[in-house]
Amino acid sequence: MIQRRPPVAFGLLCSLLTAGACSDDLAAPEEVVVAGVDLDVLFAEPTEAEIGAVEAEWATRSPGAVNVTVVEDSTVTAGSLSLRIRIVTHEVDGFLHVGAVVTSSGLVGPAPVVLYAHPGDAGIELEDVLGLLPLTSDADRFVWVVPAFRSEPLAWGDDVFTAQGTPSPWDRDVDDALALVDVALSIEPAADADRIGVLGFSRGAGVGLLMGIRDPRIDRIVSFFGPTDFFDGFVRGLVADALRGQVEELAGLDYLDQEYLQPLRREEKTVAEVRLELVRRSAVLFASDLPDVQLHHGTADDVVSVSQAESLVRAMEELGRTAPAFEAYIYEGGGHSPLALLGSTGRATAFLSALLPTPVAQ
Repeated sequence: MIQRRPPVAFGLLCSLLTAGACSDDLAAPEEVVVAGVDLDVLFAEPTEAEIGAVEAEWATRSPGAVNVTVVEDSTVTAGSLSLRIRIVTHEVDGFLHVGAVVTSSGLVGPAPVVLYAHPGDAGIELEDVLGLLPLTSDADRFVWVVPAFRSEPLAWGDDVFTAQGTPSPWDRDVDDALALVDVALSIEPAADADRIGVLGFSRGAGVGLLMGIRDPRIDRIVSFFGPTDFFDGFVRGLVADALRGQVEELAGLDYLDQEYLQPLRREEKTVAEVRLELVRRSAVLFASDLPDVQLHHGTADDVVSVSQAESLVRAMEELGRTAPAFEAYIYEGGGHSPLALLGSTGRATAFLSALLPTPVAQ
């Protein structure tokens, strides 16, 4: 029987983790102006106008998939599961995109769709994902959707399929993921368009939250240690270091540095332009549009600070969002891996299983 740790309220979280001082109050960068960039201006509280501008731009997008082709269709065994693997290509925004649709052999619908949003920015090994499915109860009752994001490879066996386009972590990632969901719904008769979830890790967790904000079809999101707030002190410190020429090896950061921070330093981009890029990647600013969310983060995460989880907890608390619609699990001493967050996989499985037409006892 799973012993579930109660969702943590933000006020209690602050007391437990920081003796009353929340992460936002911890040490700020010593310099306010770095490489000619005023960080106080860059990281000032986002305005309603900025948030509205991003929402208006999102409304102009229609990331549908066209020219869908199944380039490989095979059956494999993973643990006790017999799985059908379909590698698909299609066009999104004029670029060739690639992903996989994974189902149990002989799947009978209606079956919920769950998109797996991967961590990192080096693409995805499909075999790694298949290795996780036998560990997930009821995995054979879902349609699994696995995108590579634009410019990334998807490796399957001896084959490597590479998506086209310019990288766009957390932004166009969402377009790519939503388009692949459409593909899955079009090629898999068992897929249930009324039951869609996202399981995201790190970078992919941030993508999943933004998917839920942008597309009302998304019903449930499980977010493992992902970014939520690009205006918090953790990101400010990363940006300050990048402006000094010290770019941390974090997914998406090199892209942001090359495309926005260095041009900002050279006065080729304005603070206003860069702020909009931070806004569009900050799910916390659009928290009222989130569907049901389960959040997992460790206090000793040395990749994505737990302050990112705290920020979303605070926003949801202010909205009055509590369990079961919003669950936050903060793991004392936990690192940047679900294996370091004791009990997290069972909680995530139970949360996603609520998508099934007939609830399954956990």
